[in-house]
Amino acid sequence: MLERFAAAGVADHMQADVVRGMKEAKFMLREVFGTRNVHTFAVCGTGWDGLDCAFSPILPGDSVVSFVNGTFSGLDDFNIRLKASSTEDLAKDPMNPKPANVVTVNVAHGDSVTGDVVEAALAEHKPMWAFMAHWETGSGRINDIQGFNDACARHGVMGIVDAVSSLGIEYFNIDDYPAVTTWASCPQKGILGLPLTYAPVSFNDRVIDLLRQRGCHTYVHHPILEARHWCIADGRDVETAAYHRTHSGYAVASFHEALRLLLAHGRKQKAEDYSFYEAGLSSAIKAMGCTVTVTSNMASLVVFDLPAEFEGKEKELVNGCRAAGFAIWNTLSEPAQIRIGILNQLTVPTLNDIVGRYADAMIEMGAAVDKSKVLGDLNSYLASRQ
Repeated sequence: MLERFAAAGVADHMQADVVRGMKEAKFMLREVFGTRNVHTFAVCGTGWDGLDCAFSPILPGDSVVSFVNGTFSGLDDFNIRLKASSTEDLAKDPMNPKPANVVTVNVAHGDSVTGDVVEAALAEHKPMWAFMAHWETGSGRINDIQGFNDACARHGVMGIVDAVSSLGIEYFNIDDYPAVTTWASCPQKGILGLPLTYAPVSFNDRVIDLLRQRGCHTYVHHPILEARHWCIADGRDVETAAYHRTHSGYAVASFHEALRLLLAHGRKQKAEDYSFYEAGLSSAIKAMGCTVTVTSNMASLVVFDLPAEFEGKEKELVNGCRAAGFAIWNTLSEPAQIRIGILNQLTVPTLNDIVGRYADAMIEMGAAVDKSKVLGDLNSYLASRQ
């Protein structure tokens, strides 16, 4: 790989082939999002960069209702409070401001944000903006995107959605949710643009018109300025890129290839693959005695409790697995649970490896797990699709 890079020569961010790659990538990204939004492009960095760009149109004093049901929507809420805070709000608590114009609606860990919850909050507070995560990775919960959209539409609210864990995994088209005016995702999950490249974002005309009227307090993550380098100007696609900041030709190539591969696989097929393999993983986890509360409903992640006799040992088990090179997590919000993902691990060998490693960890902890039977049942299930 290094030899290929070295032989490629130097391609700067304004070189014709790099710009051509960015143009092709933005068109593929619109297909991945399922949108006609012209301001659909990608932001250098991880999902946090895309989300920061999505929150940039929020100005101090704007009224926002934010729905939180896990660690990552909680961090999104933190970013929103920073954006919406006045100078006085920041002075009162610089590291954790709590502006009165931001209402945080907390939903219990393990529960989804429902349309009824969104409707009640928007009807009461009548905000300018509303925020929700589509798939909350911290608790493994899918939130009600249709209910969120419909409530935003009824109350004239501009919706912002964190689609970091759903884009490229669930099959959906964002144009089906017109009251959600802003979407942000990441490169490392459903898109799989590695090494980390670009975070996808999409803004509809309502947000762009607002930005033209009043601007926002950023240069790097300014949606209109960012879009110019992707050959988007004056609300349309144009031929020439305008300099915004330096882009890596290698990152463009990686992101372009990741989008191409996703579309070649098929968005709907990828969603079906995730559902199939997640069901196999979930059954295997339950077969090892973790049967009480599998709380997740995401197709890329299983979140569950250990058997009652091992309650309280979640972090011990996770740390042991990670020390052995098996990357699983405990939940970062209470109550403590185990999280095992299958992100981009959609093959029979990789699922066998994940289940086998977890069975070994359970046995090491003292659980009575019949690893051979668990793997046998798993493979009988996996063979049913062939």
